Amino acid sequence: MKPVLIKNFSAPELESWVQGLGERPFRARQIYRNLYVRNVSSWGECTDLSRSFRNQLEYGSILDALAIARVDEAGDGTRKYLFRLNDGNHIESVLIPDPPRYTICISSQAGCALGCRFCLTGGLGFKRNLDTAEIVDQVCQVQRDAGPHRITNLVFMGMGEPLANYDAVLRAIRIITDPNGLAFSHRRVTLSTVGIIPNLRRLGAESPVNLAISLHAPDDTLRRELMPVSSAYPLPELMHACREYPLPPRKRITFEYILLDGVNDDKRQARELVRLLHGVRAKVNLIPFNAHAGSEFRTPSEEKVLAFQEVLQKAQLTAIIRKSRGDDISAACGQLAAIANNAPCTASLRDD
Repeated sequence: MKPVLIKNFSAPELESWVQGLGERPFRARQIYRNLYVRNVSSWGECTDLSRSFRNQLEYGSILDALAIARVDEAGDGTRKYLFRLNDGNHIESVLIPDPPRYTICISSQAGCALGCRFCLTGGLGFKRNLDTAEIVDQVCQVQRDAGPHRITNLVFMGMGEPLANYDAVLRAIRIITDPNGLAFSHRRVTLSTVGIIPNLRRLGAESPVNLAISLHAPDDTLRRELMPVSSAYPLPELMHACREYPLPPRKRITFEYILLDGVNDDKRQARELVRLLHGVRAKVNLIPFNAHAGSEFRTPSEEKVLAFQEVLQKAQLTAIIRKSRGDDISAACGQLAAIANNAPCTASLRDD
């Protein structure tokens, strides 16, 4: 029998699987607690399970869906994790410390098929979707490495488009927000998408997590030039879906806007953005472009960034300039590339 990725299972599915092995249902609850509350790294740590059952789990399941191949730490404390998948592909995750907040940025695909011109990940092309276990295990393994520094916030802003891997991502969100699983509040989980409209509507109906839209242009013509996906899901249709999105009370949609020097960063475009977001419960994250080798784009001056922000704020829009973290290790927004050709780093966040 081929071993299963055990973190693919929801709690009810795990119970059914355990019963299929001839064990009683409460064993599934013990396994679930070991996986997500205790965050064990081996079945040998599960001393509440019999030795014979642990042996059965050892041969019949895969506990860790991925392995840390490298950890890089930036001068600001940001840590980038290169993970090796069981089929030899690689993905990256990022831990951003801002005590008492510790945010993990996780991936949903190996590579990306969307080809956004400003994003280094898009240049890799698409390898495959991640399994639920591979998504969840990024959180588990980074938390192990972080030791006493409890991860408080989680964002689907790593490699890939989450809504292009909808079923696996939704299953992962349910494990991540399960009080008996990883126990994140939905208020602490954010999913970022370019706006795959059918699955955007599904998400609104099926999960209350925070929504972020990768916008990056105030009009459809420019957005199609920067983000080819806008040809399939035009900006007017996307904004209509955002206006209809069933936001829980006190929540807003975050619109992410990477500022590209001389492309989308003048005051006229800021005023167009104000008009575009009219009628949406919105806030805007302004992200000065994070340069990377071979890119055709440049980072705008601080003066231009502040002028753009001022236009939005005068229109009563919340507009925050997002400080880049980890750009010296290519861990900032748009820089993830899963390069596996360096020696591993074994530094840890654990306190000695």
